[in-house]
Amino acid sequence: MATGQVQIKRLMAMPLRAAVKKIAGKAIQEARFAYRQYRISRSPIMLQPELFHSFESHMVFSYESPIREHAADYLREEGLDGEIIRDADRICAHIFNLLGSGDKNLGPFLPWSEDFKTGYRWENKYYQRIAIVNLDDAADVKVPWELSRFQHFFTLGKAYALTGNEKYAREFQTQLEDWMLKNPVEMSVNWTCAMDVAIRAANWIAVVPFFLKSLCIPDFFWDRFHACLYLHGAFIRSNLERTGEHTGNHYAADLAGLIALGLYFGGNDVQVGRFGETPREWLHFGMAELEKELFVQVNEDGTNYEASTSYHRLVAEIFLITTVWCSNNGISFSERYMKRLESMHEFLLNIMKPDGRSPLVGDADDGRYLIVSRYGNWVRSDFRHLLAVAGEFFNRDDFRSAGRGSAEDALWIIGGIKPHTKSRMIGMKSAAFPDGGYYILRSAQAYCLIRCGENSFHGHGAHSHNDQLSFELHVKGKDILVDPGSYVYSADFRARNLFRSTAMHNTLQIGELEQNDIEERNLFLLREQTFAASDSFTEHRFSGSHQGYLEKVGFIHRRQLELEQTGLVIFDTLEQAVPNSDPVTSAFVTFLLAPDVRITGHMMNWLLESGDCKLSIDFDGAGEVQLQYAWISASYGTRVRTRLLRAYIRNRCLKTNIRWV
Repeated sequence: MATGQVQIKRLMAMPLRAAVKKIAGKAIQEARFAYRQYRISRSPIMLQPELFHSFESHMVFSYESPIREHAADYLREEGLDGEIIRDADRICAHIFNLLGSGDKNLGPFLPWSEDFKTGYRWENKYYQRIAIVNLDDAADVKVPWELSRFQHFFTLGKAYALTGNEKYAREFQTQLEDWMLKNPVEMSVNWTCAMDVAIRAANWIAVVPFFLKSLCIPDFFWDRFHACLYLHGAFIRSNLERTGEHTGNHYAADLAGLIALGLYFGGNDVQVGRFGETPREWLHFGMAELEKELFVQVNEDGTNYEASTSYHRLVAEIFLITTVWCSNNGISFSERYMKRLESMHEFLLNIMKPDGRSPLVGDADDGRYLIVSRYGNWVRSDFRHLLAVAGEFFNRDDFRSAGRGSAEDALWIIGGIKPHTKSRMIGMKSAAFPDGGYYILRSAQAYCLIRCGENSFHGHGAHSHNDQLSFELHVKGKDILVDPGSYVYSADFRARNLFRSTAMHNTLQIGELEQNDIEERNLFLLREQTFAASDSFTEHRFSGSHQGYLEKVGFIHRRQLELEQTGLVIFDTLEQAVPNSDPVTSAFVTFLLAPDVRITGHMMNWLLESGDCKLSIDFDGAGEVQLQYAWISASYGTRVRTRLLRAYIRNRCLKTNIRWV
């Protein structure tokens, strides 16, 4: 059903008076938007660059000279300079790999308003009149948004610091002038999401110290730059993303952008009266709201309430970098805030696998706030860059040790690195995070993460998957059983629904029923039906259940996992909770294999191999076991073939015995 048909169906379901009121409201709104577009097209929103002619920011960065020179020396000593320069040269050549596009040469002028993966281009018009999503085509608005975040600029800045080559400064200037010309304020797709406006502003601000003294960049450019940057702040303040049922990473980014702009402009408080609040007021508002928002979005156990490890990383990065920037400029948050922020990174430490990577539970869209290292090849499941920064900021050796390979991030964000020698995995034990719904079992050779908890946004489920009681298994440094990832959002709604479905996760499914019902075209809703909870948790044992099938067929799925020194035993039971309910005729448990796992066997006995790691998997209580093809996505827009085992249950009970030698 097309989007327009869905809207008509919803209107028909309303009482007549309410439907008329809604239609009239939309007509009035559209007329207002059309008038606004007309006015802006006749008189574009702009500030006279001369207002900023004598402006000089007093914002303090961690990489002011001579620290910047020290950082360049460090990069050379560590052999990181070659990769940085190669990445910067690719940026100058306009070669980008964004959101699964593969390497693309985007031509002499960057396609700021185009999904260059499909060739679809959004026309420049008033941002409120731009349809950013059409589920009936493959265009993905995240592509132009991602390019226009300018997260590649920090790499240009580093290359300039390393070489002094003015070509990097000229590229910085040329791209910005082109973007400002082709994206008038409020008149392109790159103004349709305040979060992306905020991230863009933060990335522009972050690179000013690199290029401000460039001899090839004239003063009049900086005047235009500052005028446009200021308008970013006015736009964010007027378009805060807090109108929905819950706030989330978007609103956190909005606030972080206001704080960054407030720090940057606030020292001088450029007076531009017709745009309302001053930058100093942006800063005060952003600080007060961010302090409150941390306790809205971050649970008491340090987990983010969006029920996604990738979004936890993004939100932690937004809060951490903003807090560091404030600290550098003599502004602090409460002690309670700092403790909760620290707990976010304790969670990141605890979910880390022995190989340093983390499971991608729930949605994952490659979202970042500021990319200061490895722009061209950062690993989406590696969160250690945050632990490196948090180690220095909170003065914690366990964080430092875990983030040892990402010291460059700490160097740029904090401005220094303290030596440390402790092994990063010393003291890593089983851990429970019931507020977020994550349970980690560890042994000398194995790691097992179990998902069991509330859907995101307190049951709304925007970034949740049907993954209750699903688990990942990592043995002897190898991924064995994994989460499927996310693949894409609106570019392919069927694939979106497949990757968040019950059948793609390592859990039990009854027939074709979903744990939480999926509305085919409502891609960011998964209303709570599971109410998953843990019954007990110890160092080597987890037990829990969910109610996703209770109202549908009268059964509760109960699962117990016991981690032993040389194996994992899983007990799945369908518990009849409604008397006289119809018997379950088809139920199966899925085991999704990592792509490089080799599998042989048949019936109830299978052999899994990955490198030198060998495992047997046996089923007791299965009527049939099938080996099927499946997909897995390690980053947004990419997917690779893998396989899964599907064990069909007899008599509502299944015991799965996984052994390694």
